Amino acid sequence: MTGLIVARSINNVIGRKGFIPWKIEGEQKQFKELTTGNVVIMGRKTYEEIGHPLPGRKTIVISKTRSFEGENLSTASSVKDAITLAAKLYGDLNIFFAGGYEVYKEVLPFVDVMYITEVKLVIEDGDVFFPDFNVNNFEIKTGETSGDKIKYTRMIYTRRKK
Repeated sequence: MTGLIVARSINNVIGRKGFIPWKIEGEQKQFKELTTGNVVIMGRKTYEEIGHPLPGRKTIVISKTRSFEGENLSTASSVKDAITLAAKLYGDLNIFFAGGYEVYKEVLPFVDVMYITEVKLVIEDGDVFFPDFNVNNFEIKTGETSGDKIKYTRMIYTRRKK
């Protein structure tokens, strides 16, 4: 299974000045639950924002300019190379793409499922947005709504069979 996981604002913002523009208690719980024990593929900037390999996961960083190596940490030069490396090193584990924009844009045409957390905020000065996609290609399931000060809703977009 290949999936992507993202949180976006009402106006589709996923980043501002190199960071996620909100801190919401419990919002990243789903990310940990879905990705633990699996493969997470992300771009260099996303990895550098996190700053370390993700515990309990196999992390592949896509970068043409830097190399990241360590326990459960590898580097690939493209999305295609990252998928090939994941299959070679980790076999049948699920693959989750975790950003940023360029990675999401490239994988949107073929991911099986998208876990999108809709954050109930409008970010006026956002500078990174989730790419547009055709919602008609997906079955949409609305999940839980949570959050104390800032609400968010979990959405699951499963690709329709052709």
